Amino acid sequence: MTWDLFIGIDYSGAETPESRLKTLQMFAAQPGKEPEAVCPPPSPGHACRNWSRLTMTHWLRDHLTSQQRLFVGIDHGFSFPEAYFHRYHLKNWHEFLDDFVRYRPTRESGCPVDALLDGVWWNPGQEPSGERTGTAEELRLCEKWTSSATSVFRMHGPGCVGKSTHAGLPWVRFLREECGERLHFWPFDGWVPEEGKNVIAEMYPSIFRRRYPKKTRTGDQQDAYAIARWLQETASRGSLDHYFQVPLSLSEKRTAALEGWILGVT
Repeated sequence: MTWDLFIGIDYSGAETPESRLKTLQMFAAQPGKEPEAVCPPPSPGHACRNWSRLTMTHWLRDHLTSQQRLFVGIDHGFSFPEAYFHRYHLKNWHEFLDDFVRYRPTRESGCPVDALLDGVWWNPGQEPSGERTGTAEELRLCEKWTSSATSVFRMHGPGCVGKSTHAGLPWVRFLREECGERLHFWPFDGWVPEEGKNVIAEMYPSIFRRRYPKKTRTGDQQDAYAIARWLQETASRGSLDHYFQVPLSLSEKRTAALEGWILGVT
């Protein structure tokens, strides 16, 4: 399989979808070349050179529907533990995404992630009935296979991706709707992507960030850089297929079909 561009994204769940965030970083690498920072395109009235979740997702949408073949790695969870699906009677990942945006509409303009997580509805009077909760002790199978990955329900502390996950999931659904058959969300759309499709996978840069000298990059930039570089190097060695074929039992694969998997964890 071949790709034209490898993209690493260090995500952020801070503030609102329109907020320009220094902690939201994207690096991209062409085959055989060093990853470089991708800056948001200039826009009227916005001198800030930082991404927002809104502008970054629209940039991705435009490039994922172009003639380029992209492999995108993002460091937030794409789903929740299997117990959550059973608790709220959700049958599959697609149903989970639809349900999630009803209870956590973090893609809506002006919606602050922190307020929703604190139980304050962003648009009073329009709350859905019931609740959707989880505890920081609940882990997905892929998190149990690592030494340090934390729960998607853990919101604070080193290495936590809970807030980023809650901010990013509605955008995952948006890209799925906008890009259609051109896009393969791994492993939900199958363990081995079809040739020619763009791929988006969940990644955990802590696994390999120390392989690459940090130089003058910030911690967030280093994580995005490490994802892009690992993808590019692994593809150049012809080893990505190895990481697609995770050695799981049939029952574990059924679980991963709901919970997803972290690319690079084998």
